[in-house]
Amino acid sequence: MHDSEEGTVDSKRLFTKEIEESLLSEEIQIAVHSMKDLTTDLPTGLMIAAVPQRADHRDALISRNKRKFEQLPGGARVGTSSPRRRTQLLAARGDLEIVDMHGNVDTRLRKLDAGECDAIVLAAAGLMRLGLEKHATDLLSTRTMLPAVGQGALAIESRENDGEMVNLLSRIDHEPTRRAVEAERAFARKLGANCKTPIAAFASVHNTNLTIDGMVASTDGRMVLRGQLTSDEQDSKKIGEELAESLIKKGAQIVMEAA
Repeated sequence: MHDSEEGTVDSKRLFTKEIEESLLSEEIQIAVHSMKDLTTDLPTGLMIAAVPQRADHRDALISRNKRKFEQLPGGARVGTSSPRRRTQLLAARGDLEIVDMHGNVDTRLRKLDAGECDAIVLAAAGLMRLGLEKHATDLLSTRTMLPAVGQGALAIESRENDGEMVNLLSRIDHEPTRRAVEAERAFARKLGANCKTPIAAFASVHNTNLTIDGMVASTDGRMVLRGQLTSDEQDSKKIGEELAESLIKKGAQIVMEAA
């Protein structure tokens, strides 16, 4: 499994392109993706027909000496290639050294064991799906580390004109997860951020209310904007867009264009 949030918009499309072409050519009927692998705009003719209940949305820290995040010594080397993770790690612990690290989960675990860094950060859901959750030494709260848009959720993609399949997939759709993810994706779409922009969002539904936390930062991590919005508006996309607009008014575009 690849920890794919680090990719560009083009590489994300490449990551799903072959599967989506098979859907459009009717070679297959459905495709299952990690939600965060999907760009916020799908190819014409395709739709997210179901969003099952979300797994753990958090990021997991894996350290060589089983230390939790706050127990890492000053100057500890933490491996990640994610601008989102880098920015938030340094915001929480400016004394850390962030080491650029690429590769799939197994590759990163091997690099950690080889001493290339003192800790790495990966999506908790990815570890769980690989049966490697025992390696996690700490689960980072959203106060410290807002996740990537859609992190922990799956997207079941189908053709819009395949009414029978769309109806069938509706049975595994988890409405609270769908609403949350729609808000997060709308937040990112409204900001128009590219994949190199440190951007994060997490939404949750409680009764009729949806709460979304969102963040955007400059690529060097020196400028960070974060906000939260709770609303009983039933159109979850509007809630995500409203939060994005509030950050834009506070200077999000300037932040994203900063070096």
